[in-house]
Amino acid sequence: MGDIMTKKKKPEDCLPPGRPTKYKEEYCELVPQLMAEGMGMEEVAAELGVWKATLYNWGEEHPSFLNAIKRGQALCYAWWMREGRTSLRDKDFNYTGWYMNMKNRHGWADKVETKGDGGGVRLMWATPPSLPAGQAQLDDPVIIDGEVVDESGTEGGTT
Repeated sequence: MGDIMTKKKKPEDCLPPGRPTKYKEEYCELVPQLMAEGMGMEEVAAELGVWKATLYNWGEEHPSFLNAIKRGQALCYAWWMREGRTSLRDKDFNYTGWYMNMKNRHGWADKVETKGDGGGVRLMWATPPSLPAGQAQLDDPVIIDGEVVDESGTEGGTT
């Protein structure tokens, strides 16, 4: 056999490993627009032709995109809240479906606590975890470390 030698490539002549990114700066405007129509992360990912995990990866790599995701999540939540609020008097509105969607998509939960001291049952409602801080509804109680606090920040406010 002949003496065939392969030449090693210099690092600057090599392509980076993996596929080229599909990320585009314009997604920072597009993602909140899509989510303002009620789309969740799965739908946005499908619209952009990527996996949902890719959106989170882009958020880690591009702070402006992470901000766009956070804005989009707040807009998505607002869209779903508005849909529920404006449809309550519609006899064909499927409240149960909407409520289940809010529990599954936005982390709503009914929390029932029972106390062994004969104090009965205390129902607590919390601001959903998908709602950014500072955007709670005025009538939502605040729960810190499992304790309901009133608007003044003192313990003891219960519903």
